[in-house]
Amino acid sequence: MDDNKFNQFCGAFPATTYVMQWHNAHVWKVGGKVFAIGGWGSDDNPAYTFKTSEQNFLFLRDHEGYRPAPYFASRGMKWIQQTDTTGELDEELKYYITESYRLVSLGLTKRIQQELGLNQ
Repeated sequence: MDDNKFNQFCGAFPATTYVMQWHNAHVWKVGGKVFAIGGWGSDDNPAYTFKTSEQNFLFLRDHEGYRPAPYFASRGMKWIQQTDTTGELDEELKYYITESYRLVSLGLTKRIQQELGLNQ
């Protein structure tokens, strides 16, 4: 997946906002909370970061092509970074970004969820 496809995919979710921040990273939010980040790869290679469940974090942290997300995971947060962006893991990435969006949107207050028309 490249940055254009990443941005197109993330932008298709309801009530999302996009901002470029943190050293030119593509940051996607729902209700003001981050659910996906494109950028921060080593050697200027793309990498994609997302929130996971506890179970997915434990599975992916040692799985080839993934690693605990820099900064987030070191602070105890369950975020993973996909470092293999050759295209072989694109379908997995779509699944995990969708799950990240779901987790983050469910973590919003009920009032914000209702205002955004989410999870109803």
